[in-house]
Amino acid sequence: MRHNQRVLDQSATVAATLARHAVAVQESLRTLDLAAVERVARRLEAARLRGSTIYVAGNGGSAATAGHWVNDLCKATLHADVRRIRAMCLTDSTPWFTALANDEGYTRVFSEQLEAFANPGDVVALLSCSGSSPNLVRAAEAASAHGCEVVALLGFDGGRLRTLADDHVLVATPPAAYELVEDVHSAICHMIVRSLVPAA
Repeated sequence: MRHNQRVLDQSATVAATLARHAVAVQESLRTLDLAAVERVARRLEAARLRGSTIYVAGNGGSAATAGHWVNDLCKATLHADVRRIRAMCLTDSTPWFTALANDEGYTRVFSEQLEAFANPGDVVALLSCSGSSPNLVRAAEAASAHGCEVVALLGFDGGRLRTLADDHVLVATPPAAYELVEDVHSAICHMIVRSLVPAA
C-alpha cells in the first residue's frame, strides 16, 4: 500500500513539473526574438549558396543538440535542385576530441579543430546555455581570427558569447534553467532547418 502511494505521489510530482515546464517553454517561444532567428537562418542559407562550411559546437546537452542540428541541416534540406549544406559538428570525432582535451586542454577542443578546417566565409554556430564556456569563447575568437561568421544560440543572460558573436538568439532565463534553454534551442534549430528546406 505504501509503495502504491509513493508511485501516486511521484506521478503527481512529475505531472506538476511537466505542467510548469510546458508553460515556461510556451512563454519562451512566445517571446522569442523571431527576427534574430531569421537573421541566423539567412546567414546559414548564405553559407550554403557560397559553398561555405557551417561548424557547430556545444557542451553537454548542447553538444547533443549540435549533433542533431548538423544531421538535420545536412539531411533534411536535401533537394536535387539546391546546393547541399556543408555542416560539421565539432564534437563528433571522439578520438580527435579526446586527444585535444588530453594533450592541449579542454578549452582548445573546438578552437584547434577550427585552426585546421576553418576558412574565411565559413560560419561557426555555438550553442550554450551560459554563453561563457571557455572552450566556446575560445572557438568564437579563433573563428573570428580566421574570417568566419560567428552565430550563437544562448541562454541565461547570454554571457561572453553575446558580445563575441556576430549574431545571436537569446533565450533569456534565470541562471541554471538548463532544461528550458535546451528545449527552446532544439525548437529553434528545427525552425531554422524547416526554413532551409526547399519548397516542394
